[in-house]
Amino acid sequence: MVELDDYQSDAENQWCPGCPNFGILKAMKNALVALAKRPDEICLVSGIGQAAKLPHYLRCNFFNGLHGRALPVATAISVVSPQLTTIVVTGDGDCYGEGGNHFLHTFRRNPNLTLIVHNNQTYGLTKGQASPTTDSGEKTRLQFEGVTISPLQPLALAILHDCPFVARGFAGDITHLTELFVAAIQFRGLAYVDVIQPCITWGTHSVSWYRDRIYRLPQDYDPHDKYAAMKKATEWGDRIPTGVFYQMDEPPQLFGEYFRANSYEGALTALKFPSRGAIAELLGQFKTAKQRGEMDRQGRGVV
Repeated sequence: MVELDDYQSDAENQWCPGCPNFGILKAMKNALVALAKRPDEICLVSGIGQAAKLPHYLRCNFFNGLHGRALPVATAISVVSPQLTTIVVTGDGDCYGEGGNHFLHTFRRNPNLTLIVHNNQTYGLTKGQASPTTDSGEKTRLQFEGVTISPLQPLALAILHDCPFVARGFAGDITHLTELFVAAIQFRGLAYVDVIQPCITWGTHSVSWYRDRIYRLPQDYDPHDKYAAMKKATEWGDRIPTGVFYQMDEPPQLFGEYFRANSYEGALTALKFPSRGAIAELLGQFKTAKQRGEMDRQGRGVV
């Protein structure tokens, strides 16, 4: 039986007292226990930032990478070790800014992992400059006259590019956030959850500002309607919806599944290093293919 204490870490917490990140950490623990996931079955992956510190505060496998580079690492882990439950924990600057290109291409690949983004609409670790999701007009510690460009719409972007599971939660609603994490982790394919996490030190809005505007999507909302999901994903301001915005009826093939089905079944980490003969044979195939390509180009008069 898995209990909350199984995930207890001895690492000293570096978040500000009262930070909503604690709510996300609590929801994560609750979800993993509800799913009866043991710490050795989990691999958390993060980049750089306050959100990226979360893996330190859970006793399980984890990997801290470079700024914005959590997704490619997690994709590799999910492919070579499919027996692990791979979860990415990142922030709006780390994922949508530095890692924006990886964010886009992960939709195309559809690896079997869960992406959780702490979205406080600011760079909290580096003292409050605007992030990709900061609202236009907001004054920050760097943008003294106010942000002059429009914010990124990450949920709409994910839905447009057929991310098979797209949701938003609120760090101040731990019960609902736990439910979203459970659904995302159980989902087979890429599950993306953007979490509103107000920064109490550098943020431009208080926790109560968000709490007054946030509401849960109604029970009769249909997450399988892509166009309705796009419309909801862009709703922001006086009303801010949370819940599962979009869920594909038939998600595409998992990244790496084709290789396992046609070449090797199981965890790639169990493979032994290939022999010299096997490597030589593979190199020979490449050389032959290259020679054929050169002959073909010469035959077509291509220099």
